[in-house]
Amino acid sequence: MSPMPPDSAAEQDPAAAASSTDARIASRRLRRPASWVALGVVTVALAGAFGWGWFNLSRDLAAVRLDSAQRLANAEAALQRSRAREAELAGDLRDVQAKLALLQARLAESQSQQAALEALYRELAPSRDELALTEVEQILTLASQQLALAGNVQAALTALQLADAKLARLDRPSFLPLRRSLARDMDALKAVPYVDVAGLSLRLDQAIAQVDGLPLARDERIEPPPRPAPAANESAWTRFLRDLWADLRSVIRIEVSGRPQPPLLMPQEAFFLRENLRLRLLGARLSLLSRDQASYKSDLDDALQWLNRYFDIRSKPVASMVSSLAQARDVPMPTEMPDLGITLDTVRTLRATAEHASDKAGDRAAPPGSAASRPR
Repeated sequence: MSPMPPDSAAEQDPAAAASSTDARIASRRLRRPASWVALGVVTVALAGAFGWGWFNLSRDLAAVRLDSAQRLANAEAALQRSRAREAELAGDLRDVQAKLALLQARLAESQSQQAALEALYRELAPSRDELALTEVEQILTLASQQLALAGNVQAALTALQLADAKLARLDRPSFLPLRRSLARDMDALKAVPYVDVAGLSLRLDQAIAQVDGLPLARDERIEPPPRPAPAANESAWTRFLRDLWADLRSVIRIEVSGRPQPPLLMPQEAFFLRENLRLRLLGARLSLLSRDQASYKSDLDDALQWLNRYFDIRSKPVASMVSSLAQARDVPMPTEMPDLGITLDTVRTLRATAEHASDKAGDRAAPPGSAASRPR
């Protein structure tokens, strides 16, 4: 069965309805103090939590404020320091700018002075090419003097090779004509026959030193023929007779010679003969040094003629001197030396051209008002 609705039950039992209403009211009255207590507890809890949170918040805010104030104070102090540093840097910057301006002014002045000095140096001091050409000209002049005065081909050839090496190190196209001329002169010097002047001069000096010790022809002594060895069984009487006969035969000697009889000389004449022979050898030595072939051969021919006529040619010193002087006389000498005049003219022309170009460059590079730009 389904329950009956309340209204229908109240209508059926009013007393029961009244009692149930009172019961509900009573139960509500009983439950009201408990709800108020719970509400109060919740309220107190909320108030405590709010108070605790407010306390923590206030403490945190105070800490934040203190930290912020300290940071602001530090920032302000740093700002003050930075402003002071900025002011110091600004002062240093002004000093640096002033010094920089002064340095720039001095730099400009030094640059102008350097330009003036460079122009003056270019005006007074020769360039590297000019120095090289000057050295080459001096070397060629010395080589030409060696050829003209002493005929020293080796010294002249060495000087030309040195000059060519200097020009080769510079490697300038403008020096090619000069190097070609040097090559022609070196080929001409190499074609000149070599003469050992030092060796020939030493040979003549030795001959001059030996003049006083040479034996004369009038002092020639013919060695006697050797005596035959005696027989083993020869008696003393026979040996005596044989020795006596050998001594008698040695008193008179007959010799057949193909050369003419040497003249007899007095002691004073022998002294002057040796002195004249020494003078002839000295003249030959001077002619050798001066490359005078005619005088050289003439002096040696006279010396050889005197040796063959007045001295003992059978002696070893005289024969050795005759052979040595004959060999020295037959040495061929160059009759004409190469001329270095064309090469000297070439190097002088190049030097004049280089000096003219250097003067023009110095005039263009010299600043206005400098010593190099002033008219001379």
